[in-house]
Amino acid sequence: MKYALHLAGLACASLLLSSVSVWAGPKIVSGPGANPACFKPWSDQTKFFQWDKKPGPYRIALVNGFVGNTWRIQMVKTAKAFAEQPGIKENIKEFKVVSTGTDVAAQLGAMEDFINQGYDAIVTIAVAPDGFDRIIRLADKNNVVVVPFDNILDTDKVMMVNEDQKEMGRMSAKWLIDESGKKAGDILEVRGLPGNSVDRDRHIGFREVMEGAGNKFNITEVVGNWDTGTSQKVTADALAVHGHFDGVFTQGGSDGTVQAMISAKHPFVPMSGEGENEYRKQIADHAKDGLKGMSYGQSPALVAIATKAAISALQGNVMPQLISIPIPVATYKDLKPGTNYWPDLNANFFAPNQFLPCGVNFTAPEIMSQSEKNTQ
Repeated sequence: MKYALHLAGLACASLLLSSVSVWAGPKIVSGPGANPACFKPWSDQTKFFQWDKKPGPYRIALVNGFVGNTWRIQMVKTAKAFAEQPGIKENIKEFKVVSTGTDVAAQLGAMEDFINQGYDAIVTIAVAPDGFDRIIRLADKNNVVVVPFDNILDTDKVMMVNEDQKEMGRMSAKWLIDESGKKAGDILEVRGLPGNSVDRDRHIGFREVMEGAGNKFNITEVVGNWDTGTSQKVTADALAVHGHFDGVFTQGGSDGTVQAMISAKHPFVPMSGEGENEYRKQIADHAKDGLKGMSYGQSPALVAIATKAAISALQGNVMPQLISIPIPVATYKDLKPGTNYWPDLNANFFAPNQFLPCGVNFTAPEIMSQSEKNTQ
């Protein structure tokens, strides 16, 4: 009888331990969350998380994937610069950066390694929108805060930071229609890096409007990888094949797309593109010639807000599961030198880097002095 009771006790203890394992990680709690001016919930339906408070300073890792374009390089540099800023560096014991390429397994392996090393938080741009369930469970079991940003995940199990990618696509389509005054015509769509949620969602939002009732647009789709050189090449190829476009939507490498049009002597047309400083300079220089440009900004400084959110969560604050960041936009109608673009800055650079409600504000020299290389 005593033996049976002993076994029953072990079974109960085992069940209790398994329950702790299942329920490890953040608790779902009521809002509002901390610093709502910075950490704004995505919608009224967004739930709130709270992790157990940990004493700082913290060990934090940035696990990036692809690092082969201007945006990703600037993002990594921004992360390093932010970790050194007063008010942030006091909360960070160790900050590591790795870029693993486009292979999901490599990124998952790097995240698992940091979890096993005892890091407190991981901020990441996901290589793919799914396939991270095991890593999320492992992070929860070890009370590690994981914060995807930019390319986020198709899950509500982690805290994430992003701008509304579908809305970027929608506003780009509306811009082309409004500026051209047309409901039909030939449109060039230069997409981003395949397999990412950002590329997918912008594309969906763009097509949602362009293929709406009453519209009869013929859309040519090419892949520019959010990279200046690649975008220039695929745009040049598309121009050589199709001859003429009535409007252009590019997800990145926008300055390369414009340069291809200039080289092909293609007339300027309404265009929506990313927040590269070079693209904004091109709009300012050629607006009088017909380049009716809109520049929306997926800011590399999202990494700073994701890092700030991770620190806030580790401090035990209530946080939204999905944090919404406003989309910064500039057009040929409101470009101002020294305010939303820098005509004397030669190095390519994404202009939107200010999120004042979050205390995030960078100068170009502060970012560009950093390296995009992995830290050891």
